[in-house]
Amino acid sequence: MTQAFDAVAQQSLLETRAEAALALARRLGADACEVGASVDQGVGVNVREGEVETVELSRDQGIAVTVYVGQRKGSASSTDASEASIQDVVEKAMAIARYTGEDPASGLAPAELMARELPDLDVHHPWALSTEEAVELALACENAGRGQAGIRSSDGAGLSSGEGVRVYANSHGFLGSQRGSRHSLSCMLIAEDEHGMQRDYDYTSARDPRELLAPEAVGESAARRTLRRLGGQRPATGRMPVLFDPNLASGLVGSFLSAIAGGALYRQSSFLCDRLGDALFPEWFSLQEKPRLVRGMASSAFDGDGVATRDNVFIDQGRLASYMLSAYSARRLGMETTGNAGGARNLRLSAPLESQEALLARMDRGVLVTELMGQGVNGVTGDYSRGAAGFWVENGRIQHPVEEFTIAGNLATMFRGLVGVGDDIDTRGSIHTGSWLIDEMTVAGS
Repeated sequence: MTQAFDAVAQQSLLETRAEAALALARRLGADACEVGASVDQGVGVNVREGEVETVELSRDQGIAVTVYVGQRKGSASSTDASEASIQDVVEKAMAIARYTGEDPASGLAPAELMARELPDLDVHHPWALSTEEAVELALACENAGRGQAGIRSSDGAGLSSGEGVRVYANSHGFLGSQRGSRHSLSCMLIAEDEHGMQRDYDYTSARDPRELLAPEAVGESAARRTLRRLGGQRPATGRMPVLFDPNLASGLVGSFLSAIAGGALYRQSSFLCDRLGDALFPEWFSLQEKPRLVRGMASSAFDGDGVATRDNVFIDQGRLASYMLSAYSARRLGMETTGNAGGARNLRLSAPLESQEALLARMDRGVLVTELMGQGVNGVTGDYSRGAAGFWVENGRIQHPVEEFTIAGNLATMFRGLVGVGDDIDTRGSIHTGSWLIDEMTVAGS
């Protein structure tokens, strides 16, 4: 990077700015106030066909202030965290609060729930990487993929490395801050045969750059994934089992989390409203979050309200054990916050795990889905319909690639119809899961 990033100095500066904003809000008559501030810096390079396409050096900062005057709320933000900007932001937030309607659910989270212990979660691992070194790594990744027989061209390889600081403070006297980093390397390739061209990709991501896969391994994996898609056909139409690849199974977990989020629940816009305690999955399946995991991709000791994070069990032996609530959504629902302002962190499942080969054998005849297209998820009804690509399975074995088809069902039915989870756990993101085998969905192909 061309400009050094002193994370410790930035953290101290943001903490000072946050405290100044709180003090100003008190002087201007706010009954309560909360401040969020952040600064991030990173480098990103993209190469294509052996040439550098883009080099981006980024530095972003921002501050957001929310004030409460009685039960009236005002919020304002800025991308400038200077002293002059902070005064302007606080004054605007106060002006807004004077004109908003009263909301009985507004206000800070209870003071007794604030995080008291802020352990080092080991999530800050900066990478002293020059632009030239970043380009070399991206080129090495792309060259490893382009060198595989059958690969026609590249759609590019990219490396991204960044670190940052975030601070949250409120008028309860809480002040929390965290330094963090994230690094990734990806490659997308194009293969061609007599039937046409296909494209696929692979990537690696980690908090610590030493935990990234080697560039050559990423490029070669991207090539294998691309080549296996050549010769794709449209599958038969019908009702059949569907096996979701791990990176797509994590999307199903994400859809479930969206349905139990407090905002969707109090707006009555979720298919899981009033389902607490109901059996949603098989009894051998449980799902929990571990927000304080060391080096976790989403680890944090406090949530967006300053509330201490905790291990939460969302699915306990198949039953919906908890919603995912912030302080505000909890008040709207007449419940207590679960420490999930800002979402869930580090999702882990508990289930008997099988090899993907065993899941294919259990499937017998159906489709293994490795790519999904379009949005196609209705959070209100749970209806699910996505364009897809993957592989046709017959007699428990992969036969050939398939493409240009859709899969459809309803999330509630799909969750109940989960019959197996793979041991091929994808650990690159916040949601760790293997393949999911759903007993039956509608496949619309030829």
